[in-house]
This record gives sequence, C-alpha cells and structure tokens, in this order.
Amino acid sequence: MKIKYGQIGVGHAHASKMAVYRQSEDWEVVGVAESDAGLRRQAEADPIYRGLKFMTKEELLNTPGLQVVGVETRVRDLLNTAEECIAAGKHVHLDKPAGESLPQFKRLLDEAAKKHLVVQMGYMFRYSPAVLLLREFLKNGWLGELHEVHTLMSKVSSNGDRKTMAEYPGGIMFELACHVIDLVISTLGKPDKVHSFARKSGPQDDKLLDNMLAVFEYPKAIASVKASCIEVDGGDRRHFVVCGSQGTFHIQPLDAPSVRFTLNQPRGKYGKGYQDVRFGNFPRYVGDAADLAKIVRNEKAADYSYDHDLIVQETVLKASGQPTS
Repeated sequence: MKIKYGQIGVGHAHASKMAVYRQSEDWEVVGVAESDAGLRRQAEADPIYRGLKFMTKEELLNTPGLQVVGVETRVRDLLNTAEECIAAGKHVHLDKPAGESLPQFKRLLDEAAKKHLVVQMGYMFRYSPAVLLLREFLKNGWLGELHEVHTLMSKVSSNGDRKTMAEYPGGIMFELACHVIDLVISTLGKPDKVHSFARKSGPQDDKLLDNMLAVFEYPKAIASVKASCIEVDGGDRRHFVVCGSQGTFHIQPLDAPSVRFTLNQPRGKYGKGYQDVRFGNFPRYVGDAADLAKIVRNEKAADYSYDHDLIVQETVLKASGQPTS
C-alpha cells in the first residue's frame, strides 16, 4: 500500500523534489499547503504541482491516513512548521539547513524520538552512488586510519539568490556547505573544535558572506570545508576527499560524480593503486524517498540518527559563525 505524503511550503530552493514523490510507487501525494499567495500562484502554474490539491496547513495535517510531511518552506519557517508536524504525529522530511536555533531543533528531535517519528534531513548527497561507495570503503576499513577530509562546495549565485541568502548571517557556509558538512560528520564524527573564516569578496552591493572556510579539529585528523557563491563553474570543482593511512578516496564533481581512489593493497574486488569509477548524473532524492518509505514501513532502521543530525546542525552553525545557544 502506498504511503500518504503531503508537502507544506513551496518556497524552499529544493521544493521541486515533489516530483520524486509523485513518480514513486511508494508514495501517494495527497496535497500541498502554501500560505503565501504569491508562492502558491507560482506553484499552481508549475508542472511539478499540476493537478495536486492545494489546501491549508490544517487541512493537510488532518488528511485521513497522512503519515509523512515534506517541510519545504523558506528556511526561516522550517523549524516551526516541522514542530507542528511532529505535534500532529507525522513523520517529517525536513529540508536544509535545520534553521538557526539549535535549541529549537534539539527540542524537535527530542519530541520526534519520544513519539518514534522519523525526521529525515534533505541533504542531497546522502544517497549519491559515490557516497554510498565511500560508505562501503569506510565500513570495511579499507582507507585505514583517517587523517584528512577536504571538501569544497561552490557555485555562482544570481543577485536574487544572493538577496535571499543575505537574510541569514551564516552566509554561503550555512546555505550551501551544510550538504558537505553532513558528509564530514558521517566520516569523522563530531569535531573537537570548529574555526570559521568568512569574507564578503564579491562586488555586489549586499552583505552576503560569499567566500567562507571552516576548519574542524579532531584528535588525529583535520577537516576543511570551503564554500563560495562567486566561483565561475564552481559546480565542476565541488569535491569530497578522504585520506587515510591505507588509501585516499576523491569524489569530483559531487553532482554528477566520478570517483578516483588509491589503495596501498588489494581490497575486495579492487586492486592496489589508483582506480577510477564514473557514475555520472544520478537522480537527486530518489534514494532518500525510497529509504524513507522503508523506514516508515518498519522495514529498516534510519541510516542517520537524531544525534547525527543534531551534531551536523551544531557544526553548521559553528562553521558559519552563528551561535549555538
């Protein structure tokens, strides 16, 4: 039987993932709620939402049989909306980043855990085939003891996008690098210290911190996270590199991934030395939606814990120079 799914908000940059749920055999989309009249008009004209029922938030949350809600509001409204969904007893797919208040996010996660509800974060690389391959290498210990992670997440943003991002003091690290910070925490765990470096380097007449670096300290490792929205063809240079005592694993680019790794000895079906694996384009969020369906049906446990997501958000805030209390 299909799982009933509804979406609150269309204002998030990744709200178009609605198409994934509409195309999946796992999900039945019951409707969309959007309180902003302008955003609703735009959505009603968008083929992604064509034919769907638009309703109030209250109507959506009271739809008989509804189990999961995708929270796709503007960032400033994400946590309040998600808390309403948890209070209504619904599982949540929550888009990123998880707001600006760490205490509120912790409260949300604690309530979800108490009610045995899923909170799946919308970090877009979790089910990339390249990241899944990295997970296999790490699980098997093929890279040895890790000592370095280096990642970069850049692009060029339009003036309109810059204006939206400038509403948040965390800049491009908060908005964009959260995707790769999620991967860093998955790889190395919680850092001992986080150092944030921020610049406004672009010529635009705004206050957006558009060129940022964060360094994470671990007992035996260092991670660096670089993000900007002023790099020409920055998407092609997006990468995630993990170095260990027995090998190095390099994903570049991240969005249509190719992997180059080297091993100091044969591991599984892989030989010693450098090897290349090219995946190319993969459909974003298809893996996330499929995994969420399995979790809701109690066919498996969540791959990412409440604690993991809380650590990610704490680190995102520290990396972007924002308070955590």
